[in-house]
Amino acid sequence: MASHLLLAVLLASPLVAVAQEQLANQTSSPSLLGRHQKYPMPANGDKKPWYRPRHVVLQTGGGIGMIAAGVGYGLGKDRNELDILLGYVPTKYAGSSLSIATAKYTYSPFVLPVGERWQVRPLTIGGYISYTHGTINDEEKGQYAKGYYWFSTDTRVGPVLGSRLAYQRRTREGQTRNISFYYELGSNDLYILSYVQNRKALSVGDILTLSLGLKADF
Repeated sequence: MASHLLLAVLLASPLVAVAQEQLANQTSSPSLLGRHQKYPMPANGDKKPWYRPRHVVLQTGGGIGMIAAGVGYGLGKDRNELDILLGYVPTKYAGSSLSIATAKYTYSPFVLPVGERWQVRPLTIGGYISYTHGTINDEEKGQYAKGYYWFSTDTRVGPVLGSRLAYQRRTREGQTRNISFYYELGSNDLYILSYVQNRKALSVGDILTLSLGLKADF
């Protein structure tokens, strides 16, 4: 019950902050759903080649490692992001040392200002695919009867949903850089399938993962 309440609070808090800000500035701020919503705080004032990462990422949880780090790209006026992460789980917690490579895509339909230097992305949605190296008896042939594990033990795909709070700073050159904190609720193909087949034994909370992370533009 406590974990469910924590998740509910995490989901609701950015929305409450946005609602308060919109009420305080309803005469001057554009609609939340305005089709011409502008970005009052662009993440960067410069343009980079497409192949250069836009930000660094540090994350814990989410099924991609106790700790995961990587880089990411911003696409489509910063509403789309693609992050490439490498995670790690020590032997103490997994029975063997795990390395997890992940590609994660997220989309933020709304970017809302909160004051002069803060912004909220109340909703981010997306998905990921991960590959785990180092599972026990990984790739050992004949260890299980044929069909016992019909799904991949190494590769997972799944959805994510969350929110983000960002602070904008300016460099000496006058360019803007964001430092963002985010959380995401996620799941994966195996968890979802297990829930569908065992709804009496599993709850939605049992198949959700929680991740916390930081992104810093550079």
